[in-house]
Amino acid sequence: MNNKLTGSDLTRAMLARGDTNIWCAVDDDSDDQAMTDHENNDFTARIVSFKDGHFICTMGATWLYAVPIKIAPLTQEDAGL
Repeated sequence: MNNKLTGSDLTRAMLARGDTNIWCAVDDDSDDQAMTDHENNDFTARIVSFKDGHFICTMGATWLYAVPIKIAPLTQEDAGL
């Protein structure tokens, strides 16, 4: 049995733990679509809460799905310069 939290379930668990400002790929269709949107159009948001079945971002927009992602600045080496 796989008990690992992923996708929106992981974001909800992180919020329940008290985390705030969680960078997420977001969408209203599915976790998979959130990741596809993030890769193609950069639909990301910092999620601050979950209420009434919706994730809420710092700008007040609501989302049905929010997959936590890592965002880090590129280094000179990453950029190949």
